[in-house]
Amino acid sequence: MKRRWLWWLIALLVIVGAPVAWYLGSPLFINRTVSEALPPSGAVSDAPAIEARGTFTDADDFHKGSGNALIVRVGDDRVLRFEEFNVTNGPDLYVYLAAHPQPRSRADVGQGFVNLSRLKGNIGAQNYAVPASVRLETYQSVVIYCRRFHVVFSTATLQAVQ
Repeated sequence: MKRRWLWWLIALLVIVGAPVAWYLGSPLFINRTVSEALPPSGAVSDAPAIEARGTFTDADDFHKGSGNALIVRVGDDRVLRFEEFNVTNGPDLYVYLAAHPQPRSRADVGQGFVNLSRLKGNIGAQNYAVPASVRLETYQSVVIYCRRFHVVFSTATLQAVQ
């Protein structure tokens, strides 16, 4: 009789545990590719201008990132653009502008950040609107951040373009 309960317990753990494990682990094996063009400016004479740029780096040995982050002025708007972007996928990833120049921990990110959006994909060119109220001189980096586990996946330290 005791063995029967043990088998029921194991079955219950598998039935409940397998979907949870898949939900948490599957992003590590599934890539989402995005291919967005830079938004057009409103006027023909307003060519997009790069205001700041940075290169994504690995956060640690497991969370890796590469590619370029650009703050681009398009007409009256500012856009954060990723080019040649590739980052380790994960659950609940977001794009932040952070005050810390190269955050590696939750505490570093907590020094000040603006949440721009959920990450659209872990590979490819993509755009994120930067609100007009955001003062870029306050934020020194772009961060790919997992909100669920409070882990930095990749950062790009921004440098102003003259």
